[in-house]
Amino acid sequence: MSLLKKLLLVGVAAAALSGMAYAANDMSSEAIDARTKPVGSVYMAADLEGIVGASADAQDSEEEAGPRDGETVYTAHCAACHGTGAAGAPIKGNAEQWESHVAKGHETLVKHALEGFQGMPARGACGACSDEEIINAVDYMLDAI
Repeated sequence: MSLLKKLLLVGVAAAALSGMAYAANDMSSEAIDARTKPVGSVYMAADLEGIVGASADAQDSEEEAGPRDGETVYTAHCAACHGTGAAGAPIKGNAEQWESHVAKGHETLVKHALEGFQGMPARGACGACSDEEIINAVDYMLDAI
């Protein structure tokens, strides 16, 4: 088969396939609306008034409860790496892995936890954690060695 016939055959096949793809793509306004409809709703605090457990007071009482303890912060934000050794993180409870870090002093460990260090992001990627909560998590891990 000559090169011209091969190119012609490929062109016809491509045109047929693109025609089928175009036909399968429903561009009607109903189909577009169905594909782009919202998947959820946004509610303001005022919209939730009267719903049990959804008041602004419930949020305020959580803030008034004070900083979370080290175990809570560790479990939620630190255990993924410090429980497995991911990205070279020293594993909680492994004194040998922590030895070189502890030698730098508590202040340096806290600084690294707050500002980030090597593979660890600042605050261990816990943007909602206060400085006190980060320190609590550091102390919790140090208490385990």
